[in-house]
Amino acid sequence: MTTLAEFIIIAGADNRPPMLEKSLYECWKIRMEHYMKNRENGRMILNLVQNDPLIWPTATEYNGTIRTKTYEELSATEKIQVDCDCKATNIILQGLPPNVYAIVNHHKVTKEIWDIVKLLMQGMKLSLQEKECKLYDEFDKFTFMKGETLYQYYWRFAQLINNMKVINMSMRAIQVNTKFLNSLPPEWSKFVTDVKLARNLHTTNYD
Repeated sequence: MTTLAEFIIIAGADNRPPMLEKSLYECWKIRMEHYMKNRENGRMILNLVQNDPLIWPTATEYNGTIRTKTYEELSATEKIQVDCDCKATNIILQGLPPNVYAIVNHHKVTKEIWDIVKLLMQGMKLSLQEKECKLYDEFDKFTFMKGETLYQYYWRFAQLINNMKVINMSMRAIQVNTKFLNSLPPEWSKFVTDVKLARNLHTTNYD
């Protein structure tokens, strides 16, 4: 049966944004940003989300009064910006579970929605320092699990290292490579020795 995490991985297909799951907020944010950049006018969409709320263009009447332009009155460039703002809002809302959507769907400014989702998720996750401590502890205790294949072992290790990179934790290549090799079971000892003799662990990637 497909787990929620696995569903989230496959849900971010080209035809729809990835779905948010509270324990995976940072990963969702990064994947959502990549998804937006891949849309038409993606850079503008992402900029509206992260930095610049849309200010709807205005027009000045003959008597000096200022009014909001109708969509039909917008220039070609202004229409692209307005359309991008609409797309940005839809992308975010489509990626939210019902309980979060219900809290933010009445907001009209895209950046406000993005910022509110971030605040909501911050209350549900570990602090950065706590997360770093947790990941360092996982790295320290990481070892081969009885019965798993080399692929499964590699996959778990790659996920751990990726989680560390997401929050900008720095590890020297030799630390990572040595941990990967030394945590393999005894039957892989000849392979481990061969790798250590043939490769420079200071520069080689464990992949």
